[in-house]
Amino acid sequence: MIHQDSLLVTLVKLVDRIPMPPPPTKRGRGRPKFYPDRLFLKSLVIMIVRHLHNVHELLSVLEQPTAEMQTLRALLTEKGRYPSRRTWERRLKGLPASLPAQIGCLGRYLVALIQPWATCGRAAAADSTTLRAKGGVWHKKDREKGIVPHTSIDTEAHWTKSGWHGWVYGWKLHIVTTVAAVWIPLAAALTPANEADNEVAPALIQELPTDVRYLLGDIHYNAPNVRQAWESFDRFLVVPQYGPYPHTDIGKEVRRIFHKLRSTAIENFNEQFKGIFDGHGQVPTKGLVNTQRFALGAIFVYQLALLYRFEHGLDLRVGLKAFLKAA
Repeated sequence: MIHQDSLLVTLVKLVDRIPMPPPPTKRGRGRPKFYPDRLFLKSLVIMIVRHLHNVHELLSVLEQPTAEMQTLRALLTEKGRYPSRRTWERRLKGLPASLPAQIGCLGRYLVALIQPWATCGRAAAADSTTLRAKGGVWHKKDREKGIVPHTSIDTEAHWTKSGWHGWVYGWKLHIVTTVAAVWIPLAAALTPANEADNEVAPALIQELPTDVRYLLGDIHYNAPNVRQAWESFDRFLVVPQYGPYPHTDIGKEVRRIFHKLRSTAIENFNEQFKGIFDGHGQVPTKGLVNTQRFALGAIFVYQLALLYRFEHGLDLRVGLKAFLKAA
């Protein structure tokens, strides 16, 4: 009988083939890493696909006596050694700091491979979407007094006001995606919900492919620091203009077309992403680091799913949720 890898094992093996961002220029003090970063990216894929949100859940599942888990344990072994629980906890805690660079690196690779702009303009859309914090909410009056009325409250989250959802206590997932027939996440970051979009944008811009000619954003990206970060590369930032409506300048109709393109790409991507990874309710994690690992890990798995489906000639827009649930 020919043994065939499960879909989860295949996705984990894909991690060995993707490019990695360059290592930091400055290394911290201490012993060099024995276990490579790829090993913990593989474990992140398992956690996201199987809805495991802490080290205990991950290790408990990996210990199950099945052929699939035996294969996965082998993929998480380095030179005959398997990480200790303490190593798992330490490395998975540090993983979120490297995920924005990893997402950017894989996004650039996917753009070069899939060629999403072969038949359209080279545009990307930037936006943020809210994620509700796990547990209760920390009201402003209690926060100002330093009173935490219930242990379920995630004190690292914060408030923001959404035009669609109203006041939300939780997080912002900042995303840049391609404006094309296929939505490829190009950059991502997760912050407390009160973090302004324009403050996060310059770091996202650094991760974008040089092919991008137009960056489309809403009014929050019409800020001097965003313009400086983007237009210094001789590219175009397309955002709504301040002032009363209707605008009368000669560029208003062009901006209207770009705004429609931006809305179609980023808003539909956000809804698809939340639908796949159960993002419409509360997040399953508490704390900034854990929630970054969950949300950015989900973006990374979405990118891996695009890579797999492209290589197998499958649709890159339809069927992603069923595909990942089947894993």
